[in-house]
Amino acid sequence: MHLISLGNLDGKNVQTEPTGERLSVHRGKRLRTATKPAKSPFVSFVVAAFFGIRTSICVAEPQSWRVLKSIHRMLVDIENLLKLQDVDKEIRRLHDEVAELPKRVAVIEQKLAGTKAQLEKAHAAVKADEAARRKYETNISDLRGKISKYRDQSLDVKTNEQYKALLHEIQFAEKEITSNEDKILELMVNADTRDKEVKAAQADLKAEMAEIEKEKEDARQRTALDERLLGEERAKRDQLRTGIREDLLRHYERVSKFRGSGISEVRDHKCMACQVMLRPQTYNEVRSGKETVVCDSCQRILYFNPKEELVETKEAPHRPKRHHPKIDAPQAWYYRPEFAGDGEVFLCLTNASGQASRRVYDIHTGRLIGDILIREGDFRQAFPEDITGSTRLNGNWSEEELDNFGGELPMVILDSLRTDLDAARHEASSGSHTKPAVPAPTEHAAH
Repeated sequence: MHLISLGNLDGKNVQTEPTGERLSVHRGKRLRTATKPAKSPFVSFVVAAFFGIRTSICVAEPQSWRVLKSIHRMLVDIENLLKLQDVDKEIRRLHDEVAELPKRVAVIEQKLAGTKAQLEKAHAAVKADEAARRKYETNISDLRGKISKYRDQSLDVKTNEQYKALLHEIQFAEKEITSNEDKILELMVNADTRDKEVKAAQADLKAEMAEIEKEKEDARQRTALDERLLGEERAKRDQLRTGIREDLLRHYERVSKFRGSGISEVRDHKCMACQVMLRPQTYNEVRSGKETVVCDSCQRILYFNPKEELVETKEAPHRPKRHHPKIDAPQAWYYRPEFAGDGEVFLCLTNASGQASRRVYDIHTGRLIGDILIREGDFRQAFPEDITGSTRLNGNWSEEELDNFGGELPMVILDSLRTDLDAARHEASSGSHTKPAVPAPTEHAAH
């Protein structure tokens, strides 16, 4: 008898006997037998995996051995990929933290530069006041010299008009002396304020210099710690990479580079990363664990965790009533399950300046398919063949926004359309609206 050891279940040894007709499960001395086809060892392996049993393969028939070995290898790869993804996230976090520390120091240094500028401005104001005071004092000295000169000249004048002219010059000079003395007095009053501004700027500068030195020291210590942790995480990453198939690793790294993650859990018939529903066949393939399956929408590697499987024992939560778009709106979005051999698409029909335009987007990737088609008249008359059999969705973005999107819809726009499509399907299936049910989606590989 060829036995496959599945480990311990409830403290008892569990083994299976692959035969052509039935599967025997040994639990200690008791023998439980269930009729199964020749592929029953795989079923036993999946059952063991479901209950979290650590599996080990002993002796099996060649075909069963190949199936189990392939599944076991796949499960190990998935486990290592999940660990690798956690390590990659930690490496990115450490990288971001190391990159953020100099930015924090730069902000403080920028604030420090502002304080230095204020101090320099205060010093400049003090110097300007001192220069102005010296100028006014020089003016007073010059004016007093003129007054003395005019008085000496007045002793030698021979006419009354000459005397009056010199007297007028003396009075004007005396007024100028008074004006300059008032300005000097004003500068003396402002000198106290200038001194306070200089002392305050000096105190702020001293405090901020101490703070920036502390921040720099903290940044150096944190950077050193992060660099050490990065080295440890990179070592873990290199070790995990050796336990993953090269083709699977290349795919994971390629998707992770653009998506931020390369593996996603499947739950409730849906990819939990991009929230796109899977085809029943794809979902069953992921659950079976026979081969590696990727999401047709986001290209992430999919895995199934039976412990997280949702059991629909409760009534579905209440959904808010779906808002329906206006019939006469100048723009309309539609869902078509099939369009010119491109599969499921979103159509955007827009009226502008007496013309109608049509844009076609892939429902899974958001990429623009083909060129923008423009026809004369309203889109309802210009594209009747596209509207017939389509599902109207909520969406309204200006021509300028659509042009800025370029050849691919932003993820937030794509998620909004998918969410409304899901609501439309639910509305149709629940009979809360008169429109016919929307056909279930089918997955297509990303273009």
